Amino acid sequence: MSDELATTEETVSADGEYKMSVTAKIDEVGPCKKHVTVTVPRADIDHFYSESVSELGDQATVPGFRVGHVPTKLIEKRFRQELSDQVKQRVLMESLELIAEDNDLDPINEPTIDVESLEIPEEGEFTFEFEVEVRPDFKLPEYKGLKLERPSREIGDKDVDDYLKRFLGQYGEMEERKGAAEKEDYIELSIKFEHDGKHLSEIAELVVPLRPVLRLRDAEITNFGELMAGVKTGDTRETEVEVSGEADQIEMRGEKVKALFTVKSVKFIKTPEINEELLERIGAESEEELREEVKNILERQLTYEQRQSTRSQVLDKITESADWDLPETLVSKQVENALRREILEMQQAGFSRQDIQARENELRQKAISSTRQALKEHFVLDKIATTENLEVQPSEIDMEIYYMAMQQGESPRRIRARMVKSGMIENLEAQLRERKAVDVILEKAEYTDVEMKPQEENKISAVARSVCPSFAASAAEEETEEADEE
Repeated sequence: MSDELATTEETVSADGEYKMSVTAKIDEVGPCKKHVTVTVPRADIDHFYSESVSELGDQATVPGFRVGHVPTKLIEKRFRQELSDQVKQRVLMESLELIAEDNDLDPINEPTIDVESLEIPEEGEFTFEFEVEVRPDFKLPEYKGLKLERPSREIGDKDVDDYLKRFLGQYGEMEERKGAAEKEDYIELSIKFEHDGKHLSEIAELVVPLRPVLRLRDAEITNFGELMAGVKTGDTRETEVEVSGEADQIEMRGEKVKALFTVKSVKFIKTPEINEELLERIGAESEEELREEVKNILERQLTYEQRQSTRSQVLDKITESADWDLPETLVSKQVENALRREILEMQQAGFSRQDIQARENELRQKAISSTRQALKEHFVLDKIATTENLEVQPSEIDMEIYYMAMQQGESPRRIRARMVKSGMIENLEAQLRERKAVDVILEKAEYTDVEMKPQEENKISAVARSVCPSFAASAAEEETEEADEE
């Protein structure tokens, strides 16, 4: 436990304004938690009392006296309670601000002060105490010149050809495959899931391209391509699948489930030829222009993948030595918010109170772990942003809201109003500031190009369906024939 004693002796600041002479005794009473004992000398109290009497005298309306000409003694007697409250408020506000400035306190929330119970004495000093949580005090890790691995690959003609084939598929026609299924054919099928020999759920109809992996909401069928290779209409297949450890239906997490497939039809897309009519529909002047645009798209995707990879490395590196404490109240608040969201989802999925209570500790531990990591990332990036003097301009917030409005099909004004009302506008500003901090780190990093793993966009068929029945009903109402490429 460390004690600090700070006293401000001046009564006039550099700009000529009155400055209090408070004394603050600061004790560390917990992780990022300070107990502060403040002593305000009588001279400061008298100063604010005189100011308040003067201000009130200039405004007070008292029968028999003109405004501004009420005797001081009458003001003090008639408005005793108002003066007491005003002096207390000013003493508290001024002293709290001064203590934070003079002692480098960086609170993350309002101090816990029972204002109603405090009374300014008529004589002598005024002492009050409070506790406050502050930002973690830590030494920034070295963030300049980080050595990062940057995934890299050459984009060649074959990449353009493959992407172009998939792109042109949306302009093609679906035709029945007479023989065995081939790669990228579209398979119409139904799936039944069984657990411990009992029916679990069913997907009555699903159309997906034949790719190595079928990704559901709560599971991945990693051998889907092998399983369905060469199938024909009417064929059946079965395999075992493991439910994800993040599945909503908690008791099914990690469980093995049997998946039974029935093939209803096999179709393929006949890719159209590139001609003037098709180019006009696409909006390209020529095949060369179309191919160049495809290459630009692939390069933008590569840039995105590189940023995601290097950003992940940055977050790992800047927090790997972050063994300092976090503000426990803030951690608890964030954990409780995450826990409430999880419990609400379980209630909506039909879980009983007993089921939820049985899983609550597991949910809490998971939330604590993820919350602590997220907060450490936030505090380190925030400190880097402060060190680098990074600020978010109003125009940058406006642009981010504009992009959100475009994606959600709403007006920017409505989204901004909603964010201001919910307090999320401050979160957005913090997010943009952290993004700038990451950009600074990436700009100053040293890169080693490494061969990028093969692209997975045509290896996975992703659908908005689930193995577990908690999602099955809602998912069945969705349009899920799309195969999202990931």
